[in-house]
Amino acid sequence: MTIARLPMRRFAMKALFSALSLRRAERERIDWDRRILIFSTGVTIALIALYVWAKATSRWD
Repeated sequence: MTIARLPMRRFAMKALFSALSLRRAERERIDWDRRILIFSTGVTIALIALYVWAKATSRWD
């Protein structure tokens, strides 16, 4: 009876470890997306600040 349960336990452990690996990969992907979002937001804010500064110093008409 214990021999019949052994393959099921192996299958359950493989399923558990693969699920944990997928969650870890998703978390890394989300961190990468968050970095891109923060970088693009920073660039946008810098461009707006540059535009406002140029308008204030009358460099652009």
